[in-house]
Amino acid sequence: MTEARPGERYPFDRPAGVAPRSERDGDGGVVDLRRVGIDPDYWYPVAVSRKVRKERTFAAVFAGERIALYRGGSGRVYALEDRCAHRQVPLSLGVVEGEALRCCYHAWAYRGNGRISQIPYLPKGCERPPRGVRSYPVREAFGLVFVFPGDPEKAEEAPFPVLPQYGAATHRTMTFSRTVRCHYSFMHENLLDMNHQFLHRGVLGRIQPELLGYECGPRFVEARYLFVPAGGRKDRGAGLLSAEGLRGRDRPDVVTIRTEYPYQTLQDVPDGAGLPAFSLWAAYVPEDAEQRTCHAFGLLMIEKPPVPGALHVAWPLIRRFTERVFAQDRMAVEAEQQAWDEQGGDRNHEVFPLILDVRDVLRGNGVPLGPEGIGGAGPQGAPVGVDGLARRPGPAADGVAGQG
Repeated sequence: MTEARPGERYPFDRPAGVAPRSERDGDGGVVDLRRVGIDPDYWYPVAVSRKVRKERTFAAVFAGERIALYRGGSGRVYALEDRCAHRQVPLSLGVVEGEALRCCYHAWAYRGNGRISQIPYLPKGCERPPRGVRSYPVREAFGLVFVFPGDPEKAEEAPFPVLPQYGAATHRTMTFSRTVRCHYSFMHENLLDMNHQFLHRGVLGRIQPELLGYECGPRFVEARYLFVPAGGRKDRGAGLLSAEGLRGRDRPDVVTIRTEYPYQTLQDVPDGAGLPAFSLWAAYVPEDAEQRTCHAFGLLMIEKPPVPGALHVAWPLIRRFTERVFAQDRMAVEAEQQAWDEQGGDRNHEVFPLILDVRDVLRGNGVPLGPEGIGGAGPQGAPVGVDGLARRPGPAADGVAGQG
């Protein structure tokens, strides 16, 4: 069942060649989705927790904004703009002392809120130093470090992922963290459009995905597919992960995929069963200012079978299978991005209504990028610094009178 938005016709009734409203600009032309930036007013993972070690720094990034993560002596993680207010040296090269971060160059020290706490050699009567650098709201959950790169006043009310299966005794989670050289929208399209299973024929065998229906709204698209095996060789990990593997169920799988801006989820439920055999949560976080490269963070939560230890034995095979599938998908979406770069824009001709609608959602919730992502206004019209990166002044921005 497909639900139309108010004032729009059902997607399947849209005349051929006519784009949804948000695909058209004021002159009737099509807005290129690959020039739409991701909305910074959401929580985004920027690191795997175990890589941010105690009393160590970690260099992260969001859409061209370099972020210095560090874990203090208490175990708490902080996130600061990755530049010293003095000489612009990256703070991620610095030294953690208790809950403070000291720049490696002239030893200026910063608190977790970005304020300067000490300048060791500062003489009396000199020019007043800056207050510090920008800090970011931080949350640690699901084995990931999340930051809120947008307006910090919106952080508390912004939706945060809810994953009840993560950490449950009934499930085990596999974590993924990979850089993909493409605009984040290609990743949403890839997972949502299951008609590309021919790409995975050497791993999944022959599969006939049948679209059972989908729903959409201003911020989401959710599709349901029936996966029916049609022969061919299948990777052992694929067999173990599906209903026929660890659980011994001889039924086709019903796969539900949902893009709810800005995240994406997938659930595999054996036909007739009540609970999913596995669930996937994913976020695609832009790395560069032009947003032509993203970092894919994924959490694959797999239900433990009745036989104790069976999932532990199957784990390496499942990991190998998922890595093979991801490698094939990455090859395809990076090829799409390369074609976009070479052709100077999006010249593809999409015919699947489901993908037209997810593009509508991504456009409608995204923010404009400056020309080529550099040299114009950043997300939400933020001023752009001399390095071409958008600057959103926070409560601890430098250049204000007084040392905190």
